[in-house]
This record gives sequence, C-alpha cells and structure tokens, in this order.
Amino acid sequence: MGTEFDDARATAFLDQMRTILNHGMAASMIGIGHRVGLFDTMARLGGRGAPSTEVADLAGLHERYVREWLDAMTVARIVEYDSNTDAYRLPPEHAAFTTRSAGMANMASYAQYISLCAAVEDELVECFRHGGGVPYESFDRFHAVMAETSGMRFDALLVDVVLPLVPGVVELLEHGIRVADVGCGRGHAVNLMAEAFPRSTFVGIDFSETALEIGRAEAAERGLTNASFIAADAAELGDEHRYDFITTFDAVHDQAHPRAMVDGIFRSLAPGGHWLCADIRASSHVGENLDHPMGSFMYGVSCQHCMTVSLAYDGEGLGAMWGVHRAKALFAESGFTDIAVHSLPYDPSNNYYVCRKP
Repeated sequence: MGTEFDDARATAFLDQMRTILNHGMAASMIGIGHRVGLFDTMARLGGRGAPSTEVADLAGLHERYVREWLDAMTVARIVEYDSNTDAYRLPPEHAAFTTRSAGMANMASYAQYISLCAAVEDELVECFRHGGGVPYESFDRFHAVMAETSGMRFDALLVDVVLPLVPGVVELLEHGIRVADVGCGRGHAVNLMAEAFPRSTFVGIDFSETALEIGRAEAAERGLTNASFIAADAAELGDEHRYDFITTFDAVHDQAHPRAMVDGIFRSLAPGGHWLCADIRASSHVGENLDHPMGSFMYGVSCQHCMTVSLAYDGEGLGAMWGVHRAKALFAESGFTDIAVHSLPYDPSNNYYVCRKP
C-alpha cells in the first residue's frame, strides 16, 4: 500500500536542498577568499566598511572579481553591506573565524577542501561505477592544504597541550629519548617537537619524498640538528624496539593497510613506551554521528579522499569516520594496553589516543 504524500514535508525538504546548495557554493567562495587573502584584507580595515574598489586595491586584486565575491559573501551573511554608502564590512566576530590571525579557529581554511574534492569528481564517479580508488597523485593541492590546517593545530596545541596527555613523556623528552612521527607528511610536528626538546632525537617517516623535502628544509631553516626524515612505507616499519615514543597525527585512517601500520608501530616501540595517535573524533556507528558538528563535511572528505586513496592501493578503505570503537579494538589487537582516549574542547576534530606497549 502506498504512503500518502506529505506536502509539508516535501516543501521543507526542498528548502533544505536549497540551503545545502547555497551553503555549498558559499563554501567554495570562502575557500577562494582565504586563498587570495580577502578575509585578512577586510580585517585590516579595523571593522569599518569600504567599497569594493578600496578592498580590491588593498588586496592587490582585480575589482570586478572582488566585487562579485563580496556580493556572494553578503548574501551568505558573512559580509555586511551598506546600500547607502556601497560599503562592505567584515564584522570582527566573523573575522575571528575567517582570518589567518585566528589560527586554528580559521574555518575559512577548511573551505578549501570543497573545491579540492570536487577536482577529482570524474575519477570518483568511475570508482562508484567500477570500484577501485583515486590515487594520491591525483590530488594536486590537497596535501598542502592539509599541512596548512594541521599546522595551525600543531602550533597552538602540540607542545603545551597534546604531549602532556602522555604520562611522563615531557620529562623523558627533556632528558633525551628517540622519537618517531609515522606518516609525518611535511614534518611540521617533527620540527616543533625537535625545537622544543633539543636533547631528544626525532625521525619523520612518510612515503612521500616531496613532502619530506619540505620538512628537511624547515628543519634546516630552524637550525635543527636533532630532526631527520626517512622515506618509508608506514606499513613496513622494521627495527624492533627502535623508538621510545611514537606519534601519528591523522595518519592511521588514510593507510591502505592500517593494521600493518599499527603492528609496525607496536614492533618499533620499546617496551613500556607510548604511542600517541591523533585521529578523527567520531563514533564508529553512523547513528551516533547525526549531531557531529562536522559530520557531513568529514564523511564527504572521507569518501572523496581518505577512503578512495586507500582503495586506490588495494587497501582496506577504512575512511576518516572509522570512529573510536574500531580504533580502540584495532589498537588492542595489535598488543597495546592502557588505551586512553582524550578529547580537547578547543579541538573538536580529533581524539587523542594514548596507547602503552607492555
């Protein structure tokens, strides 16, 4: 028997779809504004309004594009417009979440992921039809943007907030121990730790030599002699008991073979040592993620990057939203004990797992 059509529900859903489309396009425009520095430029106006010509001159950009962008931001209720003076204004309350000076609170930087994911849509559609995945090299700027967003979090939290979550590790780092950051990408976390703890030695491990060269250049610029970088597959770590402390930051869920990676970390860690693993804060059950503050965003990024990259290399396709339940189970199966899960009120994106090797 058919279900009676609910006109009110249909109208509400149509409004929802229009809102989604508006917000999706606004997010793309926000990402552009971040890249060309328009939010930062408007913040330099000190909260006053200015015509598009002044904003464009101050930003060093073409006025016609700036004006269209300002109009898009106006109807998105991000920028305010005064029709009497033809002036646009970025309220300070909005600048607090859209400018580079906002640090890890800069949500405009995350908007870049929308267009980056869209850039591989044709390849992804073929994966939906035939399986497989979109490989790492198809993502042109994705990893630069990921380094930007994670770097803001590292600068704000890593040394003073995140590392102290691990029992006794700050004292050990000050005394001098061997540390590895597995899946280090461009190595900013490695260099921050090396700078903060000069008596310890730090090794960044990643399969991308291009990313590691950036880490090496930053280490050289900072004059660090206790930071080095090795190109290796995180799933093939050798040399048992080589490190006293190991870190990974949003790396496990991206792996083709995450279990092999975690097993390798366990083997490479000295007995009694700790592994600090940051990964996406979520439940393993979608029904418990309905109120996740970034749920749609994270599932979308997962499908269009994290999961598909893993599948491109015949991997498990774990996905970013694999969640705390599956993470704890995997870590325990690899042999880790005393698995503690920490969350930080100012970092809604990640859980911080502190795992001990017996």
